Amino acid sequence: MSTAYVVAAIITAVVLAFSARNILVRDPDVVAVLTRVGVTPALIPALALPKIAGAVGLLAGIVYRPLGLAAGIGVVLFFTGAVLAHLRVRDAKGALGPAVLALIGAAAPCLAIATV
Repeated sequence: MSTAYVVAAIITAVVLAFSARNILVRDPDVVAVLTRVGVTPALIPALALPKIAGAVGLLAGIVYRPLGLAAGIGVVLFFTGAVLAHLRVRDAKGALGPAVLALIGAAAPCLAIATV
């Protein structure tokens, strides 16, 4: 078990949980960003589910590494989609946040592979 993977998984899970929380409580800033990229109000809560699943999967990956690897890949794909959604509506400034989260999310699967 790699200490680096554990730290990356925990940090990423905390970031994902905080992000999911902001969606679930319908933080006005988050809702404004999601509306700007074309997410309908009815679909906004559904975006919290992949974040929660990613957080749980990364934490479970501490015990069962393949699950953490899969969760990490899912997190990267999710935030890559978010970057593309921002770029689709010509919101390059708004794409920065999801891009950073994709990079943070990439740390865990990279470490999962590197420390096997």
